[in-house]
Amino acid sequence: MTGISRRSLVAATIAVPVLTKGVAKAEGKTVKIALLTPLSGPLARSGELERIGALMAVEDVNRNGGIKALGGAKLDLTIADAGASVETVAAAAQRLVSDNELVAGIGAWASSYTLAATEVTERAKLPWLTLSWADTITGRGFHYVIATSPPSSSIIPAALEPLMALAAKATGKAPATIACINDDTAVNQSNMAPLRAGGFDKLKLKVVMDENFSVPLSDAAPLIQRLRRTRPDLVLLGTTATSDSRLLLQTLSEFGLGQGKVPVLAPSANWGTPEMLKNMGASNLEGVIGVAGNWGSKQQATLLADMEKRSKEPWMIQDTLSTYGHVLLIADALERAGVADRDKLMAALMATDTSDGPAKYYLGGHLKFQSNGRRANPVPAVFQWKNGVPLTVLPEADAQAQLTWPKPA
Repeated sequence: MTGISRRSLVAATIAVPVLTKGVAKAEGKTVKIALLTPLSGPLARSGELERIGALMAVEDVNRNGGIKALGGAKLDLTIADAGASVETVAAAAQRLVSDNELVAGIGAWASSYTLAATEVTERAKLPWLTLSWADTITGRGFHYVIATSPPSSSIIPAALEPLMALAAKATGKAPATIACINDDTAVNQSNMAPLRAGGFDKLKLKVVMDENFSVPLSDAAPLIQRLRRTRPDLVLLGTTATSDSRLLLQTLSEFGLGQGKVPVLAPSANWGTPEMLKNMGASNLEGVIGVAGNWGSKQQATLLADMEKRSKEPWMIQDTLSTYGHVLLIADALERAGVADRDKLMAALMATDTSDGPAKYYLGGHLKFQSNGRRANPVPAVFQWKNGVPLTVLPEADAQAQLTWPKPA
């Protein structure tokens, strides 16, 4: 297998500003697709992981004969930097859609970024795939958006219910109180909405703290001081930036609440990155429970080993796996559409119903979409740090390790 070097990851095609016609056709031997992802700013590492997945997938599709229904046309990937704000995302999306040969796009990691980007791509009738969670992404009546992750309205409750049962089994008593610290991004506010609207009551959890902060967080001490005073049984840390996750966990340890003294639930893929291990150390992360839209599965062992070798990443997380799958999903839909036409490609994407090909890169192993573009019956991923590795622990069919409840010291 060909390796994906750091140098090759820097190479990106710049979108040419041409007025879009809403339809793109394969010209010559290529079909143009795009990845819009943060490659600068606090979310750049997540963008890099998405870029790794996209490049590997394009390489694989092209090596295996390209799009056979289009005479072996190769995928041509345009990579654009989403930047560090919704304004830069919207501007980048506008530059992308001006290329009338572009047939589909992927991105832009953070839900707030995806919301901004899809306002632009929807007007251009450009099929757009995302791993972002916020319900509003597919709740606006748009017709050119595909979302493969579980929505925010269900992902955290679906993770908390089995976790609460496990805690009761492990300790003899289910957690009774919870303290929540979230950033103010669209995804984490969407995550909290169903919990605040009766979800915590249903789980018999009393909220003793519910605080929001703006990204990036400069000082976590005041938040953790308040948290310590509440003496919660469970802490929920909702962050999107790795730097914020690291700062909160470090401050928890400084105040004597780290290393399993208080169970930590972290609903974001950034909690499972190699950077967290490098900056925090295995002992500080041990037992932290993460929630994501996708993660590695024991059933993907061979696929994961190949991707890790080529990318030189120690393990595959949501960002790389889902983006890889998005490219394969576009390629699969192009084969079924038989033409690189935006409308026909979108119709093929919406008609997806498979347990093969791209479906192998998602927990649950099946891809089908509802009328609003949201994946039908998506399975949330729950992973836990064990001996320096974030391993899938739920769902059980995909589990790489057994879930354990971190007990107070």
